[in-house]
Amino acid sequence: MLSDIEIAESAKPEDIKKIAAKLSLTEDELELYGKYKAKINLAKYSPKSKLILVTAINPTASGEGKTTVSIGLADGLSRIGKKACLALREPSLGPVFGIKGGAAGGGYAQVIPMADINLHFTGDLHAITAANNLLCAMIDNHIFRGNALGIKEVYFHRCMDMNDRALRDITLSCEAGSMKGCESYERKESFSITAASEVMAILCLSRDLRDLKKRLGDIIVGENAKGEYVYARDLKADGAMATLLKDAINPNLVQTLEGTPAIVHGGPFANIAHGCNSVRATLAAMTLADYAVTEAGFGADLGAEKFLDTKCRMAGIEPDCIVVVATVKALKLHGGADKTNLSAENIPALEKGLPNLAKHVENMKNVYKKPVVVAMNRFFTDTEEEIKTVMTACEKMGVKAVFTDVFLKGGEGGKELAEEVVKACETKSKLHFAYDLKDDVKTKIDCIVRNIYGGDGAEYSEIAEKKIADIEGKGISDLPVIIAKTQYSLSDDASLLSRPTGFKIFVRDIELRGGAGFIVAVAGSIMLMPGLGKVPCAEKIDIDNDGKITGLS
Repeated sequence: MLSDIEIAESAKPEDIKKIAAKLSLTEDELELYGKYKAKINLAKYSPKSKLILVTAINPTASGEGKTTVSIGLADGLSRIGKKACLALREPSLGPVFGIKGGAAGGGYAQVIPMADINLHFTGDLHAITAANNLLCAMIDNHIFRGNALGIKEVYFHRCMDMNDRALRDITLSCEAGSMKGCESYERKESFSITAASEVMAILCLSRDLRDLKKRLGDIIVGENAKGEYVYARDLKADGAMATLLKDAINPNLVQTLEGTPAIVHGGPFANIAHGCNSVRATLAAMTLADYAVTEAGFGADLGAEKFLDTKCRMAGIEPDCIVVVATVKALKLHGGADKTNLSAENIPALEKGLPNLAKHVENMKNVYKKPVVVAMNRFFTDTEEEIKTVMTACEKMGVKAVFTDVFLKGGEGGKELAEEVVKACETKSKLHFAYDLKDDVKTKIDCIVRNIYGGDGAEYSEIAEKKIADIEGKGISDLPVIIAKTQYSLSDDASLLSRPTGFKIFVRDIELRGGAGFIVAVAGSIMLMPGLGKVPCAEKIDIDNDGKITGLS
């Protein structure tokens, strides 16, 4: 079979104006970036469509194909005569050159132009990085120039859209300045990956330029000697930052291999950030189509929880149906199967891994009260007995399971899933949440751990305890909580697979994101700046003298 990049490069995409016409967009609502990409600038959002959230079990090394299923589902909806539109996140260069090699779907369920989307695209992530680091430069310049605001502690950090563990802990030195009342000073600094930055979250949660500028001004850059917060607006940085983001705030329009419109915008990771594409992208898809398909990163304990408890609250939206993606191979891995022999039939391992799927389904059905469809991304190695085992288990869970062939067949392989999703969307439901916004910080964290992860609550470091007390002491409340933890387990221990019980998560740090409007609880050993693996994907990505790219997947 052809590689992903070969399939994408052999496709004949439609002119982006024709894709826009499918959504009834006018030329005035488009800013063209060549022939196959455009920015959308809607004057008004009127969300009316059915919204479908695609999520998954906890990911494994075998891959679940959540984005691939999302794309195949949208193409499947188009194939059965529905007006559909995708709303996806933009890939980060970190995982593209690190572990994934690409994040635009796979096989015959991809968004194109694939190489552009995986690389610089329309420059959104670069603009976010520049805006973030402009603020950092203004912080240190302010201190250097006399520190009129009396900044004592700096909380805001630099970012870069690349995996680089060497930047997790660095020392900044300045030849002169008065941060500590001396002619020079040093302070600890660290880089986060751009996908984990607060500016990324702000861009993805802002409704318009006015909201964007206000949120940027609300960024807490540090504290003064009195223990008062110092904001980005105090440094007069919000205007320049918003100017850098004036184009990036508008969603990007592309297409699938089959010509289904796809809005790809924003890229926060779900393990260390809030894991959802932009509010503007989702609202645009819901305004322009009858069925909007969106995804949330990693497993339902991360991306879906954050989509439902945070994004839905802020945007005033809710899904009509939730699709939980899994594979037989991944479930066998959760059940203890040898990762080098996942193609062999292994019913005992499959049965031991199925509780992971069951927990995510239960959460979506019983906590959030939403209709659920299970999408099993089919592999040719799946045996009849394994398929029967999954179907029987899902029946007991009270959900319909559909084995899809979107990787090999595109929209044709997603038609059955599309039909089941359409049926599920007709079931009336009302979104419930995992916690009440009026709860204190620890109660919110406890609710997520108990209700969503299936654990026994949380333990806290001294630093986390102090920061929670400080936040609540300043009267800050009613904010959602984003937990940053490993994606591989329902717990904060990546080695605890399937459906662990009797665990507590360890919250080692707390960050108040004033501009984004949420609190981040950093749990376990998760890092906000990933590192490259022993053999990064960058080693196999290449381009020849004619400009042909290889190695993207």
